[in-house]
Amino acid sequence: PQGSEEAKAFVNAFLKHSMPKKKDEAIQDILTRKAVVLEHYSKKKTKQKRKKPKGFTAKQRREMRLFEIEPEQQRYAIFLPLHELWKQYIRDLCHGLKPDAQPHMVQGKLLKADLHGAIVTVTKSKCPSYVGITGIILQEFKHVFKILTKEDKLKVVPKLNNVFSLEIDGFISYIYGSKFQLRASERSAKKFKLKGTIDL
Repeated sequence: PQGSEEAKAFVNAFLKHSMPKKKDEAIQDILTRKAVVLEHYSKKKTKQKRKKPKGFTAKQRREMRLFEIEPEQQRYAIFLPLHELWKQYIRDLCHGLKPDAQPHMVQGKLLKADLHGAIVTVTKSKCPSYVGITGIILQEFKHVFKILTKEDKLKVVPKLNNVFSLEIDGFISYIYGSKFQLRASERSAKKFKLKGTIDL
């Protein structure tokens, strides 16, 4: 059995360990009472930050050639089913493209629609060599369209200074490329003005 001094030293050490934020005077004051309430201090767990998976940089995408279409895949016939899917997508988007549909409504929908698969024609351009190019849009970037023609040639046509036309079920819509320099994802959220200056 321990002596009184040893027991006192043990109790003091135990209380000091159990109540690290208390000073010695406060512990001695607690000891004068009949009941001692021991406080429990839990160690704060440090939350580990979740690392977000990093995507490829623009340089890495270019090196890996992620967005390049292989020459053997650049055939107009391969992408005709994509055009048929695009037409069905536009019909659903515009509620059937009925003859009594309002042109403003159709135009507003087309401005925000995804154009991958649409057949477009360059109708006006400050560069005469672009006029008359017709084909399926394979890729849309902020400043250019990549268009595959019926001759299986991939043309990179800038949006700036070009006017494009697309036709679906009798509706012909014109796209002024200079006002259309946005990525497809950004365009879906943009509010287009009904009136504005129309120029190349």
